[in-house]
Amino acid sequence: MSQRVEIVPTGEKAVLIGVITQFQNEKKSKEYLDELAFLAETAGATPIKRFTQKMAKTNPKTFIGSGKIKEIAHFVQENDIEIVIFDDELSPSQLRNIEEVFGDRKVLDRTNLILDIFAGRAQTAHACTQVELAQYQYLLPRLTNLWTHLSKQKGGIGMKGPGETEIETDRRIIRERITLLQKKLKTIDKQMATQRKNRGQMIRVSLVGYTNVGKSTIMNALSKSEVFAENKLFATLDTTVRKVVIENLPFLLSDTVGFIRKLPTQLVESFKSTLDEVRESDFLIHVVDISHEHFEEQVESVNKILDEIQASDKPTLMVFNKIDLFSYVKKDEDDLTPRTRANNSLDDWEKTWMSKMNNNCIFISAHEKQNWNEFKTTVYDLVKEIHTRRYPYNKFLY
Repeated sequence: MSQRVEIVPTGEKAVLIGVITQFQNEKKSKEYLDELAFLAETAGATPIKRFTQKMAKTNPKTFIGSGKIKEIAHFVQENDIEIVIFDDELSPSQLRNIEEVFGDRKVLDRTNLILDIFAGRAQTAHACTQVELAQYQYLLPRLTNLWTHLSKQKGGIGMKGPGETEIETDRRIIRERITLLQKKLKTIDKQMATQRKNRGQMIRVSLVGYTNVGKSTIMNALSKSEVFAENKLFATLDTTVRKVVIENLPFLLSDTVGFIRKLPTQLVESFKSTLDEVRESDFLIHVVDISHEHFEEQVESVNKILDEIQASDKPTLMVFNKIDLFSYVKKDEDDLTPRTRANNSLDDWEKTWMSKMNNNCIFISAHEKQNWNEFKTTVYDLVKEIHTRRYPYNKFLY
């Protein structure tokens, strides 16, 4: 039976593949694939179809079952699909086996896709170096796949194929490149550390949050600057620092790279130096997209990464942004069915765990400037409190 799908693509056509396991139920799998689709679109691809499979655990050879992968290969062949994207990181052996099934189609995993987006977004020398280092660290154990065609020319006992020789040469070159990039990063990090020390005694505030929650929009509105903001994942990679003055009180505000679930280990490691700005801040503004269906999971992901970079103990203001896009299903008064998350209004949410935050949360729309003056006053009060405590004899500012 034909599975041909009639879609006019805007970029390379892609299929997305995920699994449903005891650790990742159907709802969670769908949520991750939604995000993977957004990642694919950000990279310039057009997702055509999604495939999922229920499994006790992933297949060590091909990630999914042999029958399922044949079904997907048939669909890919019939619909001229160019890219096959898996939602989890594939091991080198899994990648090699899967590429044999799909032939000349490109096979990517979530990590490779994110690295590709980062490579396209990087602008400064610092960001470019960080991304290149992460790419080489990802590539090194996967070199075998690149030389499979050469190793097939000769083989057998006592016959070392030319592909194997090329692999060893490339491994040496890549290891040398990784060492060089690490040294280069250390130099840049020292320069940035010096810059941070030279910023004087002003209070430092960092915007943190999941990718695409509106951090750059808030930065632009507070600092009256033009930091790049776009409705795509990872629109900002480089940390941007601006001087902000509310009333007569100046402070430094930084906008950092957005976080994401299943963030590649290579990127977390290489971008830790960028996140020094977060570690050295006096307090954080954690921006949350309240209109996102799974914003609580996004908050957990951000808190996990903050913990990894030793910044989870910072004083934090939770800013629930995009209230202009927030919607909920209102329950009828005579509806006796249990209330669900979908029925929660903003008032309902404020009475949940958010009510226990000692007033350290606020609901705004940065785009529409809803509750904007209240937000600015809250930030002013927090900066003033730290400034008064640190510089008790400098009260002429306020």
